[in-house]
Amino acid sequence: MQSWIELFARYLSDERNLSPHTSSAYLRDLAEFTGFLERHGGANQEALLRLDNFMLRRYLAELHKRNQRSSIARKLSSLRTFFRYLVRQGLLAANPAEGMATPKLNRYLPKILSVDEAQALMERGYGSSLLDLRDQAIVEVFYSCGLRVSELTGLDVGAVDMQQMLVRVLGKGRKERIVPIGRKAKEALLAYLEARALPPESEPLFLNARGGRLTARSVQRNLKARLIKAGVIKDASPHALRHSFATHLLDGGADLRAIQELLGHASLSTTQKYTQVSVDQMMSVYDKAHPRSKKKGGAK
Repeated sequence: MQSWIELFARYLSDERNLSPHTSSAYLRDLAEFTGFLERHGGANQEALLRLDNFMLRRYLAELHKRNQRSSIARKLSSLRTFFRYLVRQGLLAANPAEGMATPKLNRYLPKILSVDEAQALMERGYGSSLLDLRDQAIVEVFYSCGLRVSELTGLDVGAVDMQQMLVRVLGKGRKERIVPIGRKAKEALLAYLEARALPPESEPLFLNARGGRLTARSVQRNLKARLIKAGVIKDASPHALRHSFATHLLDGGADLRAIQELLGHASLSTTQKYTQVSVDQMMSVYDKAHPRSKKKGGAK
């Protein structure tokens, strides 16, 4: 079975052109499934050939004991993709996971900052040190461009065209997209890069204190500290700035298709969750402000 997994790993990187992070997620799910098979009779190729619906349901039942529905759905998707590959290669006669029902996911609305909270984060609590200039440039670029944290940390200096005010981003599946960068983000980036004596285009755009490429974990940690300094009482992740970018654009009248392109979503359905955020915000404002929506207490 391990030889089939190695073939699948090459397929993910060479043919599907997936990022190392995404490929690793697939392989982790397969390693977990392999461990399950080893505990229940063996994880060789013969075990896969004998694999049936009953054994898969047993695996899913085991996952339910320690995983959320979203994780189970992802693991099942990984198995489907793996088995589908084996069928195409003629190694399996049929995909044993094809008829398995995906667990119904809990309704999820992304956490966002309000416009006032976003403004406070951009403008409060920054000094003039190199790290202060870097952190201010990071939050400005996040909010201006709607990037994923992996996309931001992967940027090199040459990815930013200051004259055209554009950023070249390498997204999921190594798909490249061009996104505009706002005036405030450009100013913050220029201030940071000038403090670095205008580094060459091949250098990472954002550096840590030791001069290496900044990691996603460091960005997360620094953002939490910046939220506290800005007086924003909300446990927001870097992804919350991406969600805020999309929601505030939508509230401002931007077209959903345009937001899809800016975010780099493959499917419009992924982008449509922001419409629900805006509807929920609208209903909250209505309930608080409209006289006919308020409950009258103590009337006699």
